[in-house]
Amino acid sequence: MATYAIGDLQGCFESLRQLLGEIGFRESEDRLWFVGDLVNRGPQSLEILRFVKSLGDRAVIVLGNHDLHLLMVAEGRVKPNRKDTLGAILDAPDRDELLTWLRGLPLMHEDGEYAMVHAGLLPSWSIGKALDLAREAEHALQGSDWRALMAQMYGNQPDHWDDALAGYERLRTIINAMTRLRICTPDGHMQFSYKGGIEHVPRGYVPWFVVPGRRSADATVICGHWSALVLRKEKNLLALDSGCLWGHCLSAVRLEDRRIYQVSCPKLAD
Repeated sequence: MATYAIGDLQGCFESLRQLLGEIGFRESEDRLWFVGDLVNRGPQSLEILRFVKSLGDRAVIVLGNHDLHLLMVAEGRVKPNRKDTLGAILDAPDRDELLTWLRGLPLMHEDGEYAMVHAGLLPSWSIGKALDLAREAEHALQGSDWRALMAQMYGNQPDHWDDALAGYERLRTIINAMTRLRICTPDGHMQFSYKGGIEHVPRGYVPWFVVPGRRSADATVICGHWSALVLRKEKNLLALDSGCLWGHCLSAVRLEDRRIYQVSCPKLAD
């Protein structure tokens, strides 16, 4: 049995099929970890949701910002963006089943030396603390008052963690860090607008994973979200969003030996 972690799909189902052929995926034996952003901008988000859901416990998935965006659009909390490609899901006969399944997915997963989250972890969070915080937010997303959270989920503030945070501000900060974080100050103030490469990070900010003394550095964090990194493989980081949607590659790493697998992708978004 092998476990493969796979980067952001964003509706690129044909590229996923090619990648699974490249790695020789055995449905009865192997497991797949997905770093989130299963949907949006690519042409086959519905097919991806149906396929990944069909894998059952052979798949581990964490929620990404585009997955949460789908839930927000479906609930009428935000209007679709001009470049969204979510219509097929919203019109599907199994829409409610798929959306309920999606809302039940975790924000973070941990197994042995690996921890997986879509975007990143704030520097003051150990793996154990981050898991506890993820469970808080998941409980709210999956509970009976989940629509109340949806009404309060979007926003850029607070932009840093404080253990005294409570209510929707606390939940919003957890969700923002785990699904949107790329850069922060060394003391953990987040900035959400920057999407460029590591060499042009705004003054005063650094990539979240290079903050000195980051408390999650004793594990290998698997993440996606930051396509401008292309692919980053370090002792304690596997950043797997290699820009499939933008015409680069879809990447997977076999966790047992950290071998990288990639397939080239057509450009599907501007």
